Amino acid sequence: MIRINDILEKINSYLPDADTSLVEKAYIYSAKVHAGQTRLSGEPYLSHPLAAAYILAKLKLDMPSIAAGLLHDTIEDTLATDKELEEMFGKDVALIVDGVTKLSKIEFQSRVHKQAENTRKMILAMSKDIRVLLVKLADRLHNMRTLGYQKERKRIKIARETLDIYAPLASRLGIDWIKRELEDLAFYNIYPEEFQALRKQVEERLGERKVYVEEVKDLIAHKMADFGLSCRVLGRPKHLYSIFRKIRTRNVSLDQVYDLIAFRIVLNTAKECYEALGIVHSLWKPVPGRFKDYISLPKANMYQSLHTTVIRPYGDRMEIQIRTEEMDRVAREGIAAHWLYKEGRTVKKEQERQFDWLQQLMEWQKEVDDPREFLESVKMDLFPNEVYVFTPDGEVKEFPSGATPVDFAYAIHTEVGHHCAGAKINGRMVPLRYQLKNGDVVEIITSKQHVPSRDWLKLAKTSRARARIRHWIKTEEREKSLALGKDLCVREFRKRRLDFSELIRDKGAEVAQALSFKTLEDLMVAVGYGKVSSAQVAGKFAPPEKAEESPVPYEKSSKEARRSRKKRRQGILIHGLDDIMIHLGRCCTPVPGDDVVGYITRGRGVTVHREDCSNVRNMDPERRVDVTWDVSEVENFPVRIKVGTADQKGMLAAVSNAISVSEANILKAKVTTTPDDRALFSFVVEVSDGDHLRKVFSGIRKVEGVIMVDRATAG
Repeated sequence: MIRINDILEKINSYLPDADTSLVEKAYIYSAKVHAGQTRLSGEPYLSHPLAAAYILAKLKLDMPSIAAGLLHDTIEDTLATDKELEEMFGKDVALIVDGVTKLSKIEFQSRVHKQAENTRKMILAMSKDIRVLLVKLADRLHNMRTLGYQKERKRIKIARETLDIYAPLASRLGIDWIKRELEDLAFYNIYPEEFQALRKQVEERLGERKVYVEEVKDLIAHKMADFGLSCRVLGRPKHLYSIFRKIRTRNVSLDQVYDLIAFRIVLNTAKECYEALGIVHSLWKPVPGRFKDYISLPKANMYQSLHTTVIRPYGDRMEIQIRTEEMDRVAREGIAAHWLYKEGRTVKKEQERQFDWLQQLMEWQKEVDDPREFLESVKMDLFPNEVYVFTPDGEVKEFPSGATPVDFAYAIHTEVGHHCAGAKINGRMVPLRYQLKNGDVVEIITSKQHVPSRDWLKLAKTSRARARIRHWIKTEEREKSLALGKDLCVREFRKRRLDFSELIRDKGAEVAQALSFKTLEDLMVAVGYGKVSSAQVAGKFAPPEKAEESPVPYEKSSKEARRSRKKRRQGILIHGLDDIMIHLGRCCTPVPGDDVVGYITRGRGVTVHREDCSNVRNMDPERRVDVTWDVSEVENFPVRIKVGTADQKGMLAAVSNAISVSEANILKAKVTTTPDDRALFSFVVEVSDGDHLRKVFSGIRKVEGVIMVDRATAG
């Protein structure tokens, strides 16, 4: 367990003359208010804020940041108030703690709303003071280190959130060691069996390559010395999650991952870096398209380095990074390398670029009403993998990998985006689906006749473009739904011999509020979307005598009602809607235990999708409804899975047997082979819930020769 003296010693190592009284005072207060509280591990609760504060000291932060680390859970978990913290520790500390505090006392419609609103609050607080994020990262890192005491489902949920939000945020701030540790800890908790197997395999291969690594390091060092360059040469294995991700995305085995070890050459000046690059390319043949110059074009987090991949005589590849000592320090420590809060210290002009992405996020969040959209925007913008292109005037624009001319058009101006008809890249016409490449000169062609379509959401990669397109579509669809809603109501009223215009004028606002809508227009839009039936609206307007004349509905027997309800609901509860058909999405085949969302389809009721289904991204937020599982009886659900294996005799039988042993029924099976001696099996199996599916996965992974197993979507 970390002690206060460990924190004070760490502070003195980088700020020998610092006044640590604020930190000591925060420690005493935190110990007092957390007294008697314990963690799931059985340790005193104080061990957590102490560990978080130590991580902040390791990041070389200032006294208010470290004090906030000690106090970050006081408002949420004790009787302390933000006013009390401000009086005792100052406004800076109080604001940081408030920014980190979760919105635990507010009831949200769903787990996604809660996660989205927590993230939105954190982003808002970050925009005012980046130290909020640094404290939150320290908090999350220690929680991930001690995640083993949580229940399995909660472990997986927290680990996925860490991969989606916190590891990319650490990457955006350039804090490489935190990003790597968060990713590996998340990997361990989501895929424990794959983690252990991969770690064992990697350790075996690294042991075999120990001599090889030393030989390469010595060769590079001697060659640099021959040209009068003094340098440090490091050989470091890639972290497990990056290897795992490469294996999954490329569907290869570990033997086909050639760059397990990345070599780094650290020199004194940028000029020497380019000289070293020439020497490396004279030693080994460079792989075309695998060179990146982040020195002349730094990443958004100010990361600088030269990256190249070369081929050794026996055909294996090596990744080599070349940078200066200062660049190496920034790469390891990120923002902490030059963002040290001391009295009178200000951020240099060239460092302000680090926070451009944060300011853009802040602008976009103002335009997004649905918290799920905002969360998607955050996730999207945290995976930059930048592409740099130029305007015709020579201005540099930065976009995520895969961005298209649509993204470029909206980056220029909303109206340019809305009326984008085509694009010229380097003087040649290209389709809007063209993916921008480094160095492209982009010119947008506009036409008043061209307007956005829903297909553009598949082309756009940036939050700005997607938010603008969605807003345009939402406005257009609202107008169409308003007209449709009025038309449906007019017909229904006419059928009941009611005067639509007169009744709407006299009682419209009153009925709208009775049905929980702010305005009559909102009610008509809801009718058009299918959220409210025209019969339901007409029923509210019908005079009492007419209501009495209405035919009495047929009363079903209790047995018929149960059968009907089971057929209609399929174990799903819909918040705020009743008597509506429900379908489970065939694209993502959700099962009980999955986080799900409903989508209203005109004429077909509600389709239920997994929240991570790719189709959910393109849904109109107005048609989304919150749904939850309500499985009262044991019921089986079809789910698609994919299994990658070595292409050898008996694999289909072995995998099928593992599924059967796991008490799951196979509905469909399809086998394909790949040119690299791999087999890919696609199954549709019946399972009762998420736990049953995990049992099936565990059984398949135990089959010798299986490389990967995962959920699949309809192709």
